[in-house]
Amino acid sequence: MPGDTHKRYPPELKERAVRMVAENVGEHESEWAAMTRVAELLGVGTPETVRKWVRQAQVDAGARPGVTSEESAEVRRLKRENAELKRANSILKAAAAFFGAELDRPSR
Repeated sequence: MPGDTHKRYPPELKERAVRMVAENVGEHESEWAAMTRVAELLGVGTPETVRKWVRQAQVDAGARPGVTSEESAEVRRLKRENAELKRANSILKAAAAFFGAELDRPSR
């Protein structure tokens, strides 16, 4: 599934990559160079993937503004729950309409 690194890379690899960038950034001419090297060493597809992990780790640690991983997970959970409730509501409305129509019919 392109673009979905949640399933492609285990959390342990992401944590290791973030840690390696933090530990090795001083040995490279830029943070991007450190991310590129870490991506190569760990076999991560692109340095951009490592950059996203580092930025998200910074947000989660409170060092950068943004939506934390925990908040994102909660929003996803609530969206799923909302969709489920809408489906259930739709089913209940259809059932109520059906049984309401049955009650209005003259009995034989």
